[in-house]
Amino acid sequence: MARPLRNRTRQQALSVALATGAYGLSFGALSVAAGLDVWQTSALSLLVFSGGSQFAFVGVVGAGGGPFAAVVTSTFLGLRNGFYGVGLAPVLRPIRGWRRAWAAQVTIDESTAVALAQPAEDRAARQAGFWWTGVGVFVAWNAITVLGALLGSRIGDPADWGLDAAAAAAFLALVWPRLAHRRAQAVAAAAAVLALALTPVAPAGVPVLAAALVAIVAGWGHPRPEEVPE
Repeated sequence: MARPLRNRTRQQALSVALATGAYGLSFGALSVAAGLDVWQTSALSLLVFSGGSQFAFVGVVGAGGGPFAAVVTSTFLGLRNGFYGVGLAPVLRPIRGWRRAWAAQVTIDESTAVALAQPAEDRAARQAGFWWTGVGVFVAWNAITVLGALLGSRIGDPADWGLDAAAAAAFLALVWPRLAHRRAQAVAAAAAVLALALTPVAPAGVPVLAAALVAIVAGWGHPRPEEVPE
């Protein structure tokens, strides 16, 4: 029973890796359109490796925001990966040396979701889900990002292909599964209203930061029930 389960886990991981990697095409094209070159785009994907954070960075830069706003916005979105590590620590221990650093790099939404979706009593299946998904997404995302960046200068305006909406779609896909509770829905609505109100009058990137502060204030001292990230 254990072997078929782990085979299914690997299949699930590879499916998620390919589906997620496909978004790299949009990111690569948007990054070039925002003013980054192919090497800068590739380095951003390799080092940051957090889709939401990367889309946020190029989105702020493309909208004319300054480097500080772009970095801070990207960092806010990337902080969630650190919390994922807390939940994954019991699954991955013991882990040391280069494997520890590599595990930190591939701790993302997808690797966490696939790992924690496996039966709690089957630690090996959870480990397989984490590693196969994390490494699979890393390879697919970075390879397809380069392809998107190379094609970016040839496909014209990303808006003509609908790629200008990719960042918003990625954020919506990330947030939507977490809006199952009324409190989360209320916080999301308040953050959205504030961001929309500030957009006409504030510099690019500031509305996103203000929306993030709403969530931080609302969540301060109010721990939520444990959820499996999607």
